[in-house]
Amino acid sequence: MNARTEPSEAETAIARPPLVRELLLVAGLFLVYKFGRRLATGHTPEAFHNANRVWDLERAVRLPGEGSVQDLLLHGDTLIHIANTYYATVHFPATLAFLVWLYLRRPTHYVWARRVLAAVTAAALVVHLTFPLAPPRMLAATGLLDTGQLYGPSVYGSPQTDHLSNQFAAMPSLHFGWALMVAIGLIVTTRSRRRWLWLLHPLLTLLVIVGTANHYWLDAIVATAMLGIALAVIHLPERTATTAGRGTGELVPAARGGAAVDKESALVGAAR
Repeated sequence: MNARTEPSEAETAIARPPLVRELLLVAGLFLVYKFGRRLATGHTPEAFHNANRVWDLERAVRLPGEGSVQDLLLHGDTLIHIANTYYATVHFPATLAFLVWLYLRRPTHYVWARRVLAAVTAAALVVHLTFPLAPPRMLAATGLLDTGQLYGPSVYGSPQTDHLSNQFAAMPSLHFGWALMVAIGLIVTTRSRRRWLWLLHPLLTLLVIVGTANHYWLDAIVATAMLGIALAVIHLPERTATTAGRGTGELVPAARGGAAVDKESALVGAAR
């Protein structure tokens, strides 16, 4: 007699939210992120004033210079091109793939992650509206290069002609905030001993956003703080065999892990 450790199709389907509704919600999240920031355009003087304040604050608290990261990337054209490509192409696909995987394999955790991402994005848009901030690549005082324009690929055009994005929305960095949430979500929902390697994604993202002069260190720090608040308010669901999805025979309920193992052992012993 074996205790069942893998949920049936029916159990997984019950926990999974309606697909059409989730597609609309996730699409709305991405659209809000992409187009909502444009509401903050037209604040050029304020954005550069805030940029000088952020730069001076970082120097006052002795944060390492962003230029040291950019210098490392500029050792070769190939390395900086890879960094620009990572910045331009990984952000949205990685987050979308993370949500799709959670929806298919960890439905309850998917709802938790989607709520956290939505909360962080909404809070970030408020900051974008109230604190427009020019990125370091635009601030002459930094001495940093716009690596996207110089080496390619670039996701931004000239601020005067680029009407598809708000380039004065540097703080907080949703590039980093979303990447950190992807890593946290995968660490929480998987059991592999190597799951901590998912932290390489936000680490690489941090080096890329700073090294390409698209963000300050403080942009990532603020994003981390906002994500921490969202995670504290939006609680992680209890891990059970049903909410964990398919193919996770190692998982046991978080609150009663020892009891569950003892009960299973007793059942197997009785069957023998």
